Amino acid sequence: MTAAKFVTALLAFGVGMSIVSSGMAQSTALPPAVKQAPPKKVTAKRAVATAQKPVTKPVAASRNVKGTATRPATVAKTTGSKTAVGKPGQQVAARQVARGPVARANGGRAISSRAPSTLRSTRFGAVPVMPSLYAPPQEKLPPPPDDGSPRTLSFYSVNTQESVTVTYRRDGRYVQSELDKVNAFLRDSRNGDQVQMDPQLFDVLWHVQRNLGTDGPYQVLSAYRSPETNAWLASASRGVASDSLHMRGQAMDVKLPGFSPYQIREAARALGLGGVGYYPRSGFVHLDTGPVRYW
Repeated sequence: MTAAKFVTALLAFGVGMSIVSSGMAQSTALPPAVKQAPPKKVTAKRAVATAQKPVTKPVAASRNVKGTATRPATVAKTTGSKTAVGKPGQQVAARQVARGPVARANGGRAISSRAPSTLRSTRFGAVPVMPSLYAPPQEKLPPPPDDGSPRTLSFYSVNTQESVTVTYRRDGRYVQSELDKVNAFLRDSRNGDQVQMDPQLFDVLWHVQRNLGTDGPYQVLSAYRSPETNAWLASASRGVASDSLHMRGQAMDVKLPGFSPYQIREAARALGLGGVGYYPRSGFVHLDTGPVRYW
């Protein structure tokens, strides 16, 4: 090989090596450029996730609906003439606070307050009673006009074990002889005193029987009470009124075999006449010719 050819071969080899080195350098520089792109995308996703986090906060705020206390100030803020309304969960909680506590009873009807409990005296002793929360019947059944037909009542005294049947009204008029008989029967069983009973009380009893569809005898637990007997009962129980209508012959405590106290009460209240007291524990109903009231 001549010197000229040797030099030419060396130059060609050098050029080839430089090309190979240049290609290797380019292939080595490319990977870093490719690896830098993914971190930028991950950073962008984190930024989006961070921006979306506040959207989930109203879920926690809605938990106030189930709580017992909610601050109305968190629902709306007033600035000038503009009002900023809070989240849906906060709005529901605000409505609950505005309405206040509501007690419900009787098939879900709202009741704003409850009457205090009382004690009612019976011949068996004082019985604690919660005044009835039921409203008077919407459909009242007023007593039918007197057609002059006879009105008969039968009674059985639980205290004296006596019985009586009287036709106290005929031709639209009270029969005094029959009233005298029932007045003696409804005497104070403790001392034997008696009084002229209010005949309208017998009308109430008669109409109750008509509403129930019966003419069975009333069982009488208490009718007339003398002032002495009433005072004695009042000393034993603070639930006995000092001016009880029993002392005026205007009240009776009764049972009606075959009917529950509830049925008797409803039949009496449907009349809208006088007072009706309900004593389910003792199993009787109080009826009187005083003002219309229910307990």
